[in-house]
Amino acid sequence: MTDLVRIKRFVARPVLVPMNLALQTATGAISRAPLVLVDCETDQGGRGHAYLFSLTPAALKPLAAMVNEMSDMLAGDQLVPFEIERKLTQRFTLLGLAGLQRLAQSGIDMAAWDALARLRKLPLAGLLGGVPKPVPAYNSKGLGIMPAGAAVEEAHRLLAEGFDAVKIRVGRPDADEDLKAVRAVRKAVGDGVTLMCDYNQALTVTEAIQRCRMLDDEGLLWIEEPIRHDDYAGCARIAAEIRTPVQIGENFDSAFSMQGALAAHASDFVMPDVQRIGGVTGWLRAASLAHAAGIQMSTHLFSEVSAHLFCVTPTAHWLEYVDWADAVLARRLTIKDGYALPNQEPGNGIEWDEAAVAKYLVD
Repeated sequence: MTDLVRIKRFVARPVLVPMNLALQTATGAISRAPLVLVDCETDQGGRGHAYLFSLTPAALKPLAAMVNEMSDMLAGDQLVPFEIERKLTQRFTLLGLAGLQRLAQSGIDMAAWDALARLRKLPLAGLLGGVPKPVPAYNSKGLGIMPAGAAVEEAHRLLAEGFDAVKIRVGRPDADEDLKAVRAVRKAVGDGVTLMCDYNQALTVTEAIQRCRMLDDEGLLWIEEPIRHDDYAGCARIAAEIRTPVQIGENFDSAFSMQGALAAHASDFVMPDVQRIGGVTGWLRAASLAHAAGIQMSTHLFSEVSAHLFCVTPTAHWLEYVDWADAVLARRLTIKDGYALPNQEPGNGIEWDEAAVAKYLVD
């Protein structure tokens, strides 16, 4: 391989894959994962892989089209992720660097970093200056809004997959039902299991203070997104009024929005999402902000790439594990004794099961 590697194209393929567990949150139910698979092709034959989660099937084709539009802009350019990020940011500044644009740019970024890691024959963590190592993970693919008895059964099922930490969704119409479910799961799994909860932005500030106080004695590691994600002043009020740490960040659309949240003291922890924060490049910037602020940083979804990023995150806290892409992956992220084990081979560990991709492809 010569030092000068050029981009041939990025290819986006929309798929709609079944989830092993349907997830009911306070804002809706998810039973199939709408994913856009992104491949980076280079003039030296190397490929990089990443995937995006479009949240709704309605966004699959527009998101894939956005990736393909960016591909046309980048064809022939050198495979240099920071330069790719600079060019796309410049081109889309007037449109706005959020929404589908941000997701597509992040997918381009992740696939580019993966291609570069493979060409350099390094795991992604190694390319970034770290080393692949076990990172603490919690199972987040289930425990949606459900009756307390069902939640207990599902908690045991999730823990049996090699975890000692799980997250439960809250935000039922009746606050007492939330409390009942949390208490039932806590009693069933014992104090040795780490338990988090997530409101998925379901509450007002006043409701959040009242409800979070109800959960203050339940041994939760954090209470996640109790209110609208961008109400940093409201989040700061809640964090000041309750004892349980507040967690936000999956909706930061750049390191700049995270900087605003940190300045407002909006939360005790942060958990950026790699597809919203700007891919690998955006994550590195966010990790520096968390380090400077002395605040612990967790991940949101995208377990395969995030496991590598955690290896170079100074204040790494918890990796969120979901298996929503497993149906189209040739190999799955390994979980052992409560830890995720990033691959040691070149790249980020993502390889496609092409037969499965063909099966779930959206025309």
